[in-house]
Amino acid sequence: MNKLLVSLVLLLTGGSAKAQGPLPLYLDERQPVEQRVEDALRRMTLDEKIALIHAQSKFSAPGVKRLGIPDLWTDDGPHGVRPDVLWDEWEQAGQTNDSCVAFPALTCLAATWNPQMARLYGESLGEEALYRGKAMILGPGVNINRTPLGGRNFEYMGEDPLLAARMVVPYVQGLQSKGVAACVKHYALNNDEEYRHQVNVKVSDRALREIYLPAFEAAVREGGAWAIMGAYNLYNDQHNCHNDVLLNRILKQEWQFDGVVVSDWGGTHNMDEAVRNGLDLEFGTWTDGLTMGATNAYDNYYLALGYKRAIEEGRYTTKELDDKVRRVLRLHFRTTMNRQRPYGFLCSEAHYAAARQIAGEGIVLLKNESLGNPTKGGTYKLLPLRPDARVLVVGENAIKMMTVGGGSSSLKVQREVLPLDGLSSLSSLLFPLSSVEYARGYVGDTVQSYNGVTVGRSIAESRTPAELRAEAVEKARQADVVVIFGGLNKADFQDCEGHDRRQYELPYEQNELVEAILRVNRNIVFVNISGNAVAMPWIDRVPAVVQGWFLGSEAGNALADVLTGRVCPSGKLPFTWFRTLDDVPAHRLGTYPGTWRPDHQIIDEEYKDDIFVGYRAIGSSPSGRLGGVTPLFPFGHGLSYTTFQISNVNPFPIADGQGVRLTVTNTGSTAGAETVQLYLSDLKASVPRPVKELKAFQKVFLQPGESKTIELTLDRHALSFWDETSAQWKAEPGDFKAHIGISSDDIVSSFRFTLN
Repeated sequence: MNKLLVSLVLLLTGGSAKAQGPLPLYLDERQPVEQRVEDALRRMTLDEKIALIHAQSKFSAPGVKRLGIPDLWTDDGPHGVRPDVLWDEWEQAGQTNDSCVAFPALTCLAATWNPQMARLYGESLGEEALYRGKAMILGPGVNINRTPLGGRNFEYMGEDPLLAARMVVPYVQGLQSKGVAACVKHYALNNDEEYRHQVNVKVSDRALREIYLPAFEAAVREGGAWAIMGAYNLYNDQHNCHNDVLLNRILKQEWQFDGVVVSDWGGTHNMDEAVRNGLDLEFGTWTDGLTMGATNAYDNYYLALGYKRAIEEGRYTTKELDDKVRRVLRLHFRTTMNRQRPYGFLCSEAHYAAARQIAGEGIVLLKNESLGNPTKGGTYKLLPLRPDARVLVVGENAIKMMTVGGGSSSLKVQREVLPLDGLSSLSSLLFPLSSVEYARGYVGDTVQSYNGVTVGRSIAESRTPAELRAEAVEKARQADVVVIFGGLNKADFQDCEGHDRRQYELPYEQNELVEAILRVNRNIVFVNISGNAVAMPWIDRVPAVVQGWFLGSEAGNALADVLTGRVCPSGKLPFTWFRTLDDVPAHRLGTYPGTWRPDHQIIDEEYKDDIFVGYRAIGSSPSGRLGGVTPLFPFGHGLSYTTFQISNVNPFPIADGQGVRLTVTNTGSTAGAETVQLYLSDLKASVPRPVKELKAFQKVFLQPGESKTIELTLDRHALSFWDETSAQWKAEPGDFKAHIGISSDDIVSSFRFTLN
């Protein structure tokens, strides 16, 4: 520790700068953290304890100056470190040293199906946060994609609890390996944005445990998360930032969480519940940016002077307060008081390389249909693009920055490579496309600023939609391939915090644009930029479709890598892509967005889809939830430029479960990766269960002709369901069926086994 700091602390704590005695226990990093926590707690006054558990500015909470414990600075994530804002406002502070690398949105990370990419993501983000002086990043998000209209789905990891759990653990571990706390959010049931402060979720205990909590539980129990952020919505008629069942009973008692529960900004509503129901650190109340409130109103927070007065008047003991302070002190000793933390790096080439690699692995090739006539010159595929191709790029999303906007995940980046620039740069480099032209095609949202962050280039447009379509059609006549960059953006009512989408269809007359180009050139590649599925009425006539996500700083380069074949696509969908909104269980059953109570203060949203979310609903009982619905693209789907074969499937027993050993071979001519997925069917259960559920997966990278043998296992927990009668996980003896596949709908081998 810095000698000057030690001397200062000794003076402040009654010691002598010349003293040669031992350090105060709480400063001695050789001592166990719990002893240091108790020592610091004993030294603190009531005023210091109260100050420690609520904010002092928009994104910071005070330390204990007398004891040398620094302020705690946090910042929004989860895709990059947000620019610093003014003390009491959301507007950026106008600094010149707070640009960052934007990493791909978490839907893209989930689409890699590669936990190693999640670890790389967390480590890289942690280094950027360290450089910026942040002790805690508000992320990652692991809420479930229950409806494709969810405005914040792009910040989450898809519809499947196992996939989200396996991806969140290494993210948390990677971030915290740098001494920066992960604040996993939004706990829990924050599955849509519309009316998010008023939605009271009504869900069965079984669905809560099987669908909506597993990723949070994994983040805590396996990832060791140091912080959890409560959600805005209600559960059991209590707001989730101070919810007795979620915070006290499940998180802190059952899961033994020893970290800090942080309120979402403006998510605290009641002092008594905040004191008793598990909230530890309050942010945003009255200065939440939604209603500005009084400047410097922090002493009026629920866990501030009012709480102190209540303790002094005897309405509360210090039992709850001391538990909160212990947790915040523990966070400090893990972060701000951890002198072993490494140095951070900002905008390093290694971080750009990580962003590009994660993006490349997450991009999903949804469709790549053969064209031509086998009897007249053979067939061909549009992707990867041929080196001699005359390419026409169409669409606003080819020139629009996507790192700005969308809510609290908005960033100020050092650079963002746009899709048009990524493809155009190849025309004179290693992959010489014959030519790359551009036509706007449509106008969507031309705003390129958020909270004072501007991008420095205008995409304003004065031409009419008809004129833009006409230009695109005329240029398409002369092109070998037309690559349309469409989809959604970060504007309100699209992929954006605060509201859900208003429709499943593509906005801005994009369907009309696709139809017009199809009439003159069928060689279309549609690249959908979004964090959600969209309706594609022209899908049967467009031969190639790519899911391009929001890819961050290296978006254009990563897309060019995949479109030209420099990177073989290996992404898999982390959610089911339904054809129509009525095929989505939450919408088919009429449960979204819920029903207002007579006083219009609360809206009750009953999750009638229960455990049958996404692919789990297809063909499942009771009542065949979705009957014979066939999705546009199934969960786990993703094509490649090479081919794979799964062979030598050999089941073997393990203690209280089942294993399987198999061989994966790259039978094509290109290096690539396949994700082997293991699904489970319970053939005779006492409760309704989905036809199949993902229980294990592994991504395998192979050179042409190479084979690898892998093992996947199903332990007792994988065979279990949540039994509401006994309130515990239950694995029933009987027959099961395991399915080996490359998507939920593409099963290549199945076998039966019995649990005795």
